[in-house]
Amino acid sequence: MSSDQTITGFLDALADKQPTPGGGAAAAMTGATAAATASMVVSYSLGKKKLAEHEESNQAAGKQLANARVMFLKLAEEDAEGYGVLNALWSLDKDDPKRVARWDAAVAGAIAPPRAMLALAVDLLMRIESLVPTTNRMLRSDLGVAAVLAEAAARAAAWNVRINLPLVDETAGGRIGEEIDAELAHASSLCAAIEKGCA
Repeated sequence: MSSDQTITGFLDALADKQPTPGGGAAAAMTGATAAATASMVVSYSLGKKKLAEHEESNQAAGKQLANARVMFLKLAEEDAEGYGVLNALWSLDKDDPKRVARWDAAVAGAIAPPRAMLALAVDLLMRIESLVPTTNRMLRSDLGVAAVLAEAAARAAAWNVRINLPLVDETAGGRIGEEIDAELAHASSLCAAIEKGCA
């Protein structure tokens, strides 16, 4: 997934019979879209006399949202790279010295990007929640859309972690699974609060 790829090009590539882009890129694009939608709300709120007291915090939020958008796309690239390394080892015999030596690191490398994506989506939801009282009320529906998309990105990222948990030892897999469940519960709670605030 390239940052300068057209939307149509990305969707065509995603629909193709090829390993990447896949679910990781789809999750990242959803998160980036959520951040961009929230950024639009901020853009329409800057310079408004009625929101002057929030100008500084909204400016800071705009910068953070722009950074989140970039980070989602970066994580999509890292996700594809991690998948590529792990997939290459899958083709080797289980006893192959190269596979044995690199397996654990490859699994960790495949799990790390979607875990970071999940955390980024939760952070994004917290940022969106803070915008409910500080931004243009005429764009409440857009802020709600941003929240729903951010939660979707979190849930999608969680799936991309879980698919690889059987490849780690049971104790570590259980711990990661519990952490994911907690993050998803937080994401769901944040999204619900945002939607209520935007209603």
